[in-house]
Amino acid sequence: MVKGRLRRYFVRGLAVIVPTILTIWIFIWGYHFINDTISVFVKRGIVLVLKLTGGSEEVLKSYWVDGALSLAGFIIALVIVFVVGVFLASVFGKAIWRQIEIFIMNTPLLKQVYPFFKQITDFFFSHEETRKMFSRVVAVEYPRKGIWSMALVTGEGLKKVAQKAGKEFLTVFIATTPSPLTGFVILVPRDEVIDLDIPIEDAFKFIVSAGLIVPGAKWPADAGKTGKLEWPVSG
Repeated sequence: MVKGRLRRYFVRGLAVIVPTILTIWIFIWGYHFINDTISVFVKRGIVLVLKLTGGSEEVLKSYWVDGALSLAGFIIALVIVFVVGVFLASVFGKAIWRQIEIFIMNTPLLKQVYPFFKQITDFFFSHEETRKMFSRVVAVEYPRKGIWSMALVTGEGLKKVAQKAGKEFLTVFIATTPSPLTGFVILVPRDEVIDLDIPIEDAFKFIVSAGLIVPGAKWPADAGKTGKLEWPVSG
C-alpha cells in the first residue's frame, strides 16, 4: 500500500516536472543557438564598427562580447531574424531567395547537403510546406491485419501496381515515434484506408508523444485549477 502510494507520488511529480524542465531547456537551447550562430557575428560586427571610430578593441569586447551589452547583441540578433522573415515574406524577398536557392542547387556539394536540411527545417517551421507534403490523415492496417496505424497520405499509388492489382492505391507515410522524420512508405488500396477527420498538426502531436496527446484533446476553462486535460470520449 505505502509502496504503491509512493510510486504514484513519484510518477505524479515527474508528470509535472518533466514538461516544465523540457520547456525551459528548449528556450535555453534556442537562446544559445541564436547567440552562438547569429548574435556572435552581430557583436563582432559592432566591435569592428566601433573600433573604426577610435574605440579600444579590448574594451569593446569586454562590454559587447563578455560584458553587460552581450544581451543587447542577442536582442539585435532577434530583430535581424524578424526583419529577414518580414523581407522573405514579401514578393521581392521571395524572388531574391528563389534565385539564391537556384544558385545553391546548381553548386557542387551544396546541392547534396542543402535539400536535406531544408526539408528538416520546413518540416518543423513551415505548416504550409507540411500541408503540401501530406494531404490528409488516414488509418491503415499495418504492420498486419487487425493492427491499425496512423498514416499520412502523400499521393496516388504507382500506376503499374494499380494496373497489376486491378484497384486504386494510395501512397502513405507511416511516421515513427518519437521522430516523425523517419518511417515507412507503403502502398495501400484506396478502399482499405479509413479517413481520420483530424488536422495534420494533431497527427504529428499524436505520433511524437507516442499517443499521449490525443487528437481533439483540449484544455478546459478550469485547467489551471485542475491541471487535467479534457480528453474526447470514445464511443
